[in-house]
Amino acid sequence: MASRLLAVGREIRNKDGCETLTERPTVPRYKLTIEYDGIPFVGWQRQENGPSVQQAIEEAVAGFAGETVAVKGAGRTDAGVHALGQVAHLDLSREWPGDTVRDALNAHLRPDPVSILSAEAVDASFDARFSAIARHYLYRISDRRAPPALERDRVWWVSAGLDSERMHEAARAFVGRHDFTTFRNAQCQAKSPVRTLDRLDVSRHGDEVVIRASARSFLHSQVRSMVGTLKKIGEGRWPVDAAGEALAARDRSRSGPVAPAHGLYLVAVDYGLGPIR
Repeated sequence: MASRLLAVGREIRNKDGCETLTERPTVPRYKLTIEYDGIPFVGWQRQENGPSVQQAIEEAVAGFAGETVAVKGAGRTDAGVHALGQVAHLDLSREWPGDTVRDALNAHLRPDPVSILSAEAVDASFDARFSAIARHYLYRISDRRAPPALERDRVWWVSAGLDSERMHEAARAFVGRHDFTTFRNAQCQAKSPVRTLDRLDVSRHGDEVVIRASARSFLHSQVRSMVGTLKKIGEGRWPVDAAGEALAARDRSRSGPVAPAHGLYLVAVDYGLGPIR
């Protein structure tokens, strides 16, 4: 278990008083895989203007272990965005079995729509955000004539039928390494607009058009901005090559509308040599 513990340094002197050494007490680090409904929250990150997923989990840790901890997530999902496989890590002062951490947190999270799917002890070098090598998102659009009842706040309802094949053809322009200034929120804090998009697929499943995006990291609102552009193309309002032209323009005004948050899901985060889903 020693390799899974986080060192916390405290300076001490050796017996002759000439050198400074470091005593290294340790605390265990845990990796959490999390599912949540984003509708009641202001987003993942703790904020002053309302409840967040991070806050809910940190309060659950306090109820379970009596500790004030910082839970650090792999992605800062916006208000209304859902997660099927968000990943986070936290450090506790004592060692617990992973199943105990999972079950205790879930007990204290009720009735919030947040579920800890798994909790496992990991090496101290693991960081949910910086150790990630890929993030996978899913966007759902319902284009049936009737509005959704059971899937309300789970899909973007577009009453006009969409041509998913045109959307998929247009999406090819986004794959690869590009300057995504056109699809970047004005409040994005990333130092560079350049990102490498590994995957952007569009497919139809009955009355739903499903868009899957994969990259090591994304800009603020990048996926939702790209989806809004593809929707315009799927409606036939914009030509297929409008996607590539908007990308090349590096001009925020050339993007389609930002798709609603409630159609977006953080599906999974990969670490190590994990597969692209």
